[in-house]
Amino acid sequence: MIKSMTAFAKASHTKGCITADVTIRSYNSRHLDFSIHLPEACHSFEEEIKKRIGQTHDRGRIEVRLNFTDESKEEDLFEVDEVKARGYYSALKRVKDTLGLSSDISLDNILAARNIIIPAPRQIDTDLLGEVVFCVVETAAKELDLMRRQEGENLFQDLCSRMDYIQGSMESLGREAEKIPGVYRDRLTERIAKLTTDADGIDPVRLAQEVAVLSDKSDVSEEIVRLGSHISLFREVMNDDQSQGRKLNFLIQEFNREFNTIGSKAGNALLSHMVVDLKSELEKIREQVQNIE
Repeated sequence: MIKSMTAFAKASHTKGCITADVTIRSYNSRHLDFSIHLPEACHSFEEEIKKRIGQTHDRGRIEVRLNFTDESKEEDLFEVDEVKARGYYSALKRVKDTLGLSSDISLDNILAARNIIIPAPRQIDTDLLGEVVFCVVETAAKELDLMRRQEGENLFQDLCSRMDYIQGSMESLGREAEKIPGVYRDRLTERIAKLTTDADGIDPVRLAQEVAVLSDKSDVSEEIVRLGSHISLFREVMNDDQSQGRKLNFLIQEFNREFNTIGSKAGNALLSHMVVDLKSELEKIREQVQNIE
């Protein structure tokens, strides 16, 4: 089954006081590459995240963005920076004594200083956090895989249609190529007639030999046979359960090589135009194959 390399998925999972949200996007790439953006508390999970996503994806650039919230009661706890509070109080007393002030130093005066009371460091349950993170990543990775398969089915149908077109065109091209010997015979007879006064005196055996030589140089039957083999293999690879993108890309190069050879041997304008049309169709196939895992 063909899988596309371009897709998007997101998921959310909650357990206990922790909720994790993740989005995963995949793009075209020759290899399996990761771009993972995690909160600081989740950095230790990065390699495991790559491993779990890699279980369902072989190629593509995978971009992961994950965030989490912790609704535990500890978020309402604060602590006092006693050293800073004492120091600030001592400074206020010195100011009071220096200026001879009679007013008392109040709590409001002390709290006017910044960072006297600060949120207590969060004690995150890393085991619970890891469980939630891995669960949400696996859910999103499966959703991404499903989307890549759905898009791959669309690519499969399109490629099958284009292969049908190429196969039908090859049959027409083969019939046109069979006319090449006659074209060369007429062309050679016409040229000889222009150079001699007695066209009827041409040795038919010698003419047949010359036509045979030219026809042999322009024979595209081997290329057509190989193209038929490439078409069969292309269809076989598309139905393979393994990653097919690299194999299909290689086959496109083989198609292009055969088309170029046929084009260089083309004996008439119609055959040349057919080759141009086939190469144009092949380019469309190549663009589609770039999206296949």
